[in-house]
Amino acid sequence: MAHTLVIVESPTKARTIKGFLPKDFEVQASMGHVRDLPNNASEIPAAQKGQKWANLGVNTTADFEPLYVVPKDKKKVVRELKAALKGASQLLLATDEDREGESISWHLMQLLAPKIPVKRMVFHEITKEAIAKALDQTRDLDLELVHAQETRRILDRLVGYTLSPLLWKKVAWGLSAGRVQSVAVRLLVQRERARRAFRSGSYWDLKANLQQGTSNFEARLIKLLDQKIASGNDFDESTGQLKTGANVRLISEKEASNLAEKMRVAEWNISNVEEKPTVRKPVPPFTTSTLQQEANRKLRLSARETMRCAQGLYERGFITYMRTDSVHLSAQAIDASRRCVETRYGVEYLSKSPRQFSTKSRNAQEAHEAIRPAGESFRAPKETGLDGRDLALYELIWKRTVACQMAEARLTMLSVDLVAGDAVFRANGKRIDFPGFFRAYVEGSDDPEAALEGQEVLLPFLAVGDSPKPKAVEAIGHQTQPPARYSEASLVKMLEKEGIGRPSTYASIIGTIVDRGYSSLQGNALIPSFTAFAVTALLEEHFPDLVDTGFTARMESTLDEISTGKVKWIPYLESFYKGDLGLEKQVHEREDDIDPGLSRTIDLEGLPCVVRIGRFGAYLESKQVGEDGQEELIKATLPQEITPGELDEEKVELILKQKTEGPESLGKDPETNQEIYLLFGKFGPYVQKGQVSEETPKPKRASLPKGVKPEELKLEEALGLLRLPRLLGEHPTGGRVQAGLGRFGPYVVWDQGKGQKDYRSLKGDDDVLKVELERALELLAMPKRGRGGRTALKDLGIPKGSDEKIQVYDGPYGLYVKQGKVNASLPEGKTAEQIDLQEAVELLAAKLASKKSSRRTTKAKTSTKSPQKASSNSNKKNSLKTSSKSKSSKSRATTKSGRLRASAVKVIKTGKA
Repeated sequence: MAHTLVIVESPTKARTIKGFLPKDFEVQASMGHVRDLPNNASEIPAAQKGQKWANLGVNTTADFEPLYVVPKDKKKVVRELKAALKGASQLLLATDEDREGESISWHLMQLLAPKIPVKRMVFHEITKEAIAKALDQTRDLDLELVHAQETRRILDRLVGYTLSPLLWKKVAWGLSAGRVQSVAVRLLVQRERARRAFRSGSYWDLKANLQQGTSNFEARLIKLLDQKIASGNDFDESTGQLKTGANVRLISEKEASNLAEKMRVAEWNISNVEEKPTVRKPVPPFTTSTLQQEANRKLRLSARETMRCAQGLYERGFITYMRTDSVHLSAQAIDASRRCVETRYGVEYLSKSPRQFSTKSRNAQEAHEAIRPAGESFRAPKETGLDGRDLALYELIWKRTVACQMAEARLTMLSVDLVAGDAVFRANGKRIDFPGFFRAYVEGSDDPEAALEGQEVLLPFLAVGDSPKPKAVEAIGHQTQPPARYSEASLVKMLEKEGIGRPSTYASIIGTIVDRGYSSLQGNALIPSFTAFAVTALLEEHFPDLVDTGFTARMESTLDEISTGKVKWIPYLESFYKGDLGLEKQVHEREDDIDPGLSRTIDLEGLPCVVRIGRFGAYLESKQVGEDGQEELIKATLPQEITPGELDEEKVELILKQKTEGPESLGKDPETNQEIYLLFGKFGPYVQKGQVSEETPKPKRASLPKGVKPEELKLEEALGLLRLPRLLGEHPTGGRVQAGLGRFGPYVVWDQGKGQKDYRSLKGDDDVLKVELERALELLAMPKRGRGGRTALKDLGIPKGSDEKIQVYDGPYGLYVKQGKVNASLPEGKTAEQIDLQEAVELLAAKLASKKSSRRTTKAKTSTKSPQKASSNSNKKNSLKTSSKSKSSKSRATTKSGRLRASAVKVIKTGKA
């Protein structure tokens, strides 16, 4: 029977959309892109192997024709899609509505070569109404969007595959360069350079606590003898001194203390009172970049985690499409938002008229809506059935969307000047007259109600001529602070502001920077590595355009013009890659001029040595005069955890001293009388009991936990670390609870016996040497997160004869059950509530059997593999032999598969093979 085939990207999206389509529609998932440029030499087809351009994957001599291949892990998917296409009367390509989705649809069409009518089906939310509308308004493929995406992909390949081999030769093996990635890395490096060059300045002022009637309030010193008091903005960051021409008074600690004494007995009078009404308007609904920024600030989610979570919400029908530059809302969305406001907060909290926003970001190009809850009416967060990160992100989107249709917040800003002798103080206050949209959403705050209280700074009723009484006056010292490092949120904001890259790619760009070792994430800050410094310096000197924000932004604008047909894509690629100023010639000409020794050297200001990049990471190199008066070269490995921003003269001296004089002794262990040493290794500082000898080739060692400074480490702390793990006590249900330090940091563990252990990482405020049993039990009671930070949806229990429990999770490709390291997807349509323990055991057994069968098949293929024959006749003979062999072995394979499955059930139930 003829049917309509619909192809989407993921199984989750397929399951959701299927519920809104007619019964004669079949939905299949392509699992993302089905073909791409080759990733390595093994993927290059035999016909193209040996060609100069083959490794590049783009034939630069033939109009930049890309070489597309189907990756190994997608061949099965393609076979299944081709099989599903047989008997279909119509093909609907329902991939996402952006360039990436258009490109996937084009590749599917090229690969499947359908002989039936093909249409493009687009929608920005997965609801019954949206799918019905999309079916009525199908269209043809937009080839200009396809060309824009293809140009972007080819351009990224040309930059990456041309520059990366140069970095391998000149800096270190395995490094990568990227059109947007390298610019983002440079932004991090520039900020770190500014922090290293920063010189702190100090200044003092006064804070007074005053009483008017029964109320207290605070005031700060702003003037002395009619001259403004210096603040942080008055200092030069490069010198730590006051800026030239700054007409301010800098008071010392002694002056501030003396002045505070005088102010405590002085008469205070109010000289001026100002009230200034102001209005705050709600921010627009989320775009991709603002969602990433706010989720990072409020929920501490990385850009990658935010997009993964948002993708799941979209594919399950909770929110609209999550890759968008638009802040526009449809009439349907505005109506839904306004109904939510009226129902939850009352009609007085509605804006006077529906509010619409216009997109201001550079290169905005997506035509669809802002990110909002899906549907004609918005589900309240508590009614969704979501939990964990999914609920938190949905609630963030819901609040922001609803808030944009709420009334403005009305505030009064208060300013009161007080005179005391020759000094003038100022008290500032803020009163919220009407909270408006603050009731639903305050940017950067998790709890709007709590934020309302924090936003208000109330002052008592004060009038000119009043004489409040000083209760306390204290001198306050300040140090100017270096520019803050980029967080993921602030880097995304900067990239968007400069027009670099697309918001939909920011998550993968930041992920790549961290994964490739160009940056590490400490807390919420992105800290560039020594490798990032070396690579950025090389690119700045020899290929400045490629790391220039203006050049990259103009390139982005051109790519957008290709999508609208204003610029032709092949001539643009020709001008970028070829000719006298093209990338190909630049790299070829400059390669010999680049000295690898200099490229691997990082000269950081204020250090008595240089840092070099070696095969095994960064190391210090210093010339020192030895005991014989001869100059010798000292090399010392830098611990991986030390970054350019943290490396100072003190740390350098400590590391070099250990290299030349041996490890530093902190003292002796009173129990064994052995020396306790502080050492620096590749993975950071650690303590060691005794020295390496023939009797003790592996002495007891312990790494220093994060946040512990080597120079401040005391003997007692070192001994405590070396005695880990330490017993905290007995668990109420039996078994020992211990605290220890592992490769992933400090932890507590509940040893339940028979090899069953339950671990939890200690939180930021917990000290592994001081944590008590009560806190450990509290941590162990928290739900254990699965891989990728997922929390189990359901605990099915422990099968009879096994030691490990089976749990249900929701992953990127749908629901699955997990026991130990074995995962198995739930059958289509089966929910977490419907699955039981017995069915889960059978699913896991089937998965384990298929794994074993696959491994044995692979092993058999490897052992019987013969060299490829040149003759076509011998190939045919081999093919015939294989065919006859396969027929005779078919029944044996079936029996063997049955035995494997039975064996797997035993493994699942008993936990033993």
